[in-house]
Amino acid sequence: MTHATIRLGVIGAGAIGNIHMQTFQKVDGIDVVAVTDAYLPLAEQRAAEHGIEMVHASPQAMLEDSSIDAVVIGVPNSFHAALAIEALKQGKHVLLEKPMAIHSEAAREIVEEAERSGKILMMSHQMRWTGLSRALKQRVDNGDVGHIYNAKAGWIRKKGIPGWGSWFTRKDQSGGGPLIDIGVHMLDLSLYLMGNPKPISVYGSTYAEFGPKREGIGSWGTPNWDGYYDVEDLASALIKFDNGATLSLEVSWAAHAAFMSEEPFIHLMGTQGGVAIVGNDGKYVTHTETGIAESDITPLDGEEDRILMSRHFAECIREGKQPITSALSGYTNNRILDAIYESSRTGNEVKLNWN
Repeated sequence: MTHATIRLGVIGAGAIGNIHMQTFQKVDGIDVVAVTDAYLPLAEQRAAEHGIEMVHASPQAMLEDSSIDAVVIGVPNSFHAALAIEALKQGKHVLLEKPMAIHSEAAREIVEEAERSGKILMMSHQMRWTGLSRALKQRVDNGDVGHIYNAKAGWIRKKGIPGWGSWFTRKDQSGGGPLIDIGVHMLDLSLYLMGNPKPISVYGSTYAEFGPKREGIGSWGTPNWDGYYDVEDLASALIKFDNGATLSLEVSWAAHAAFMSEEPFIHLMGTQGGVAIVGNDGKYVTHTETGIAESDITPLDGEEDRILMSRHFAECIREGKQPITSALSGYTNNRILDAIYESSRTGNEVKLNWN
């Protein structure tokens, strides 16, 4: 039974976990009451900073605490599946950081446990909640774009490899490089804006031209020079859908990319018009009798994206409704990511079977 005020625990006290703690303290009807981390002094520090009443010695101890209704899981990717499944088994609602898992088999197990438990499993994809993303979705839903038959999305970082040698750059712990790190955000947002068509085939390639040479390193994360780098630093893919549409996806942590912005971008091309996001700017374009008409898209009013996302999580718990970023959306993303990596490994197109 969920308490009148939802009691929330945060697993992972690092940068992402800290953002969740700060955000949920701004959401009515939900209290951050517990935190844990593999490095307990950091959990204790966060508890002191945010006035959190409990520090659990381990994730398992938190999940076995019947006074907690829901948890945020913000830990390295390789731990997502086991913690999410155990949380659901212990009767907790879950807000799970992206990616859902390091591969789709583990993601499927999370989906199955969510279905068995009847609890909410929501993916943390805050980019769906920006004022600009919501404005584009409104234009699409209003029919201003028509049938979206082609899309292009990506995020090209030119010199931004995070935490060289740490879990970020180890495939067994992260699942991959920029594709599964920032690419999953662009993939998720593209599918959402396109109306969630079913992916049926994928062709992709990945490259590691900088990381193995300890080049292209950015400022995010803490390097471990005793570690190693066995993930990609650039990925490119073409995804085909059952409604005939295609999506091209390009992401990198490091690239010699002249004239390319480092801001995330999405271009949706439809039969009636087109919409695009580049960084914090949005555009709508359509043909007229005399030429081409372009207009700016104004972001919808509202609170900061993470606050809206966190409030949605609380509403789903109270009302028992499926979140916009459902467990199925996380699984679909993982299926596509796996297919891109497989296509790169084999050199062949990968067809997706959804039976």
